[in-house]
Amino acid sequence: MENKKVALVTGGSRGIGKACAVELAKAGCDVIINYAGNEEAANKTVEELKVLGSNSKAMKFDVSNQELVEAAIKEIMDEYKRIDVLVNNAGITRDGLFMRMSAQNWLDVINTNLNSAYFVTNPVSKIMIKQRSGAIVNMASISGIYGNAGQANYSTAKAGLIGFTKALAKELASRNIRVNAVAPGFIQTDMTKDLPQEQIVDKIPLKRLGEPEDIAKTVKFLALDTTYITGQVIGVDGGLVI
Repeated sequence: MENKKVALVTGGSRGIGKACAVELAKAGCDVIINYAGNEEAANKTVEELKVLGSNSKAMKFDVSNQELVEAAIKEIMDEYKRIDVLVNNAGITRDGLFMRMSAQNWLDVINTNLNSAYFVTNPVSKIMIKQRSGAIVNMASISGIYGNAGQANYSTAKAGLIGFTKALAKELASRNIRVNAVAPGFIQTDMTKDLPQEQIVDKIPLKRLGEPEDIAKTVKFLALDTTYITGQVIGVDGGLVI
């Protein structure tokens, strides 16, 4: 048990985050999942992780609140003594045309999707520096690469995550810490259930939406299976043609 790697997945109670937590647990990690509000889903996910042999727990805290994040990281360290993998997955959407977008909808998305990466990664990176090892995977999006009408806030946040990934990878490489990003395309989650799927599939050479597991396997690969990839953004989008 002492040699097991410890992973923290933000927004890990459902969707892509849950799939990432499951994949890391299958690989032998003890996984802590962060969640914002759905305690029932979080507890259900933890039970699934425990069945896989993972010493897991769910922690409710707002990733956009620096004080709450730092208190949670301290609690994790008190119990688990280390953090080997961080998956910055927490995110929300507040879609709408920019001309009608409220300042609050802009700020909510920037705070949850981008600023949270600073608040969580800052204390975790210090832990990894002391360990002289670690892997950070940021959940970007094709929206951060190509932009998407009606998602100026979301596209901005995800593009920011990509820049954050590339800069941090250069800073932390000397301490044996790798930083990468995954850029999902259209994945079968609550975020995409109301989109015109037939029109989307027409633009995807593989002719289907992705599954959360498609993203999770890439995250697991970047976090655990490779030692020579850092500063990269891996698109997992079925070959989407924009």
